[in-house]
Amino acid sequence: WMGWGGVAGGLGAWFPRLLFVCGLVLCLLCVFPVVTVSPKVDAAPLPASRAGEEPASTAEASTSGLLRAAARAAEALKAEDYGTLGDLVHPERGLTFTACSTVDLSADRNFTADEIRSLTENPRQYLWGYEDGRGSPILLTMEEFVRQYIFAVDYTQAPKVGVDQVVLSGNALENVAQAYPDCRFVDLCYPELDPDFGGLDWCSLKLVFTPLEGQWRLVGLIHSQWTI
Repeated sequence: WMGWGGVAGGLGAWFPRLLFVCGLVLCLLCVFPVVTVSPKVDAAPLPASRAGEEPASTAEASTSGLLRAAARAAEALKAEDYGTLGDLVHPERGLTFTACSTVDLSADRNFTADEIRSLTENPRQYLWGYEDGRGSPILLTMEEFVRQYIFAVDYTQAPKVGVDQVVLSGNALENVAQAYPDCRFVDLCYPELDPDFGGLDWCSLKLVFTPLEGQWRLVGLIHSQWTI
């Protein structure tokens, strides 16, 4: 059993070490202060403003701004106003069209903003993919593809809208979030067109956006429908 003298001797031996440890901790706190990180909000991060410029509007990066951009793109498609649609397209990434749900950025057709603006003047036929079930090649001009696939129905009146969420899916892989990890999307969906088909005629249009200088820029249009 250790008497008080032994205890005091033990404390005397450890006291200099204790002072050293406390001093080290204080030095580390001065060099590396504790930083708290705020939880991520629903707005996508915006690029830092350049010197002399107004800060990027956080409102434009919000979900409401995303929905406004999607509505504007849908209205432009409905009116076949490809000048306005081209103005929404990302100036560097362009706009990628996906014929049936599954995005393959290495194979899907991509066009610049200028090519979108002059869409109706391009007579060239492109291979957009293959028809579900039959496997026939989808060979169409840009204008034909937009009318027959991208905006075959009036998506400005879509009864279901998903934000960063796929409303309906079939057998085709829905990989929009994986294909566009730095983006957000709006899914405009018709759960059915004719009640007699029991929902087997559902279709949707996903509009994919990324933030640039405080505004949402369109980078992808994805057509989806019931598949075999």
